[in-house]
Amino acid sequence: MFAVRKLVSSPVGFALGRSKATLAFVETSGSKITPSSLSALRAAQQLGNPITALLVGTEAKGAVDEVKKVSSIDKIVTSSSEKYDHYLPEQVSPLVASLLKDSEYTNFVVAASAVGKNFLPRVGALLDLQPVSDIIKVVSTDTFVRPTYAGNALATVKSKDSQVLVSVRSSAFAPVELGSASDVAVEDVSFVEGGNGAEFVSEEIVKSERPDLGSAKVVVSGGRGLKNKEEFDKIINPLAEKLNAAIGASRAAVDAGFCDNSLQVGQTGKVVAPDLYIAVGISGAIQHLAGMKDAKTIVAINKDEEAPIFSVADVGLVGDVFEIVPELTSKL
Repeated sequence: MFAVRKLVSSPVGFALGRSKATLAFVETSGSKITPSSLSALRAAQQLGNPITALLVGTEAKGAVDEVKKVSSIDKIVTSSSEKYDHYLPEQVSPLVASLLKDSEYTNFVVAASAVGKNFLPRVGALLDLQPVSDIIKVVSTDTFVRPTYAGNALATVKSKDSQVLVSVRSSAFAPVELGSASDVAVEDVSFVEGGNGAEFVSEEIVKSERPDLGSAKVVVSGGRGLKNKEEFDKIINPLAEKLNAAIGASRAAVDAGFCDNSLQVGQTGKVVAPDLYIAVGISGAIQHLAGMKDAKTIVAINKDEEAPIFSVADVGLVGDVFEIVPELTSKL
């Protein structure tokens, strides 16, 4: 790893005398804060400023009690319009921009989830600000570390914008702990019309009893070496079941139709950092490594002893996955 310093400049500097505060966008699932937002709140705490939590959608008020259990939250803002229920970026962006414009907020923090990645650039465009995406470390309120070149280099980025917008890589920050609920002021704001006609039509959600890939402690991933969907399911599913693990896949496996694209791990998929990551039949392209190399323990099983995956693996086993994995599963 090597460090690169970049300056993101703006003609507008930090306003003198402005009281500093952080606005943090909190995603919810029912009455619970999502794991990625718990990590984003950790990054918000490290900024050292009072934090206002923003929750949107009809479930927002139901999650208020959960948010009150997070320390450093000084205020909660909710907007309960049903138009925010599916986090459409065309709807969420105008609301966030209106809260940030001409306000005391010097920082805006959101998880680098699909939701955050969708609307943060739009907020930046509306306010003429340059977001700093996918940060893995907070240096100060205007300086952050983020990966670049598929994680092969780390850039230290300093923003000179009047307000700093950041998205947070959840695997790089431990989730905040939930303590006792505190007495925090709650303000409800109305829907902000953005003039965009986008509407939610429908969604198809892949339902699984397995742990969520983004927050699982154990992940079993399969690659193109598993040949087809039938073999992928036959090899990966029993092992994941024995370990109560989430299932992941390389982009090659997803593109070949072995599994749903929601299971893709890598630079263009999900970034995970479980306690244990088992890579089965995955060669280890640089894009895949960018999504899993922060796992605490990496186990690689591949017949090619020259596969790049072995360069990051803590435990490597060279051999036929169609013989090794079933045997491993039976012995577990």
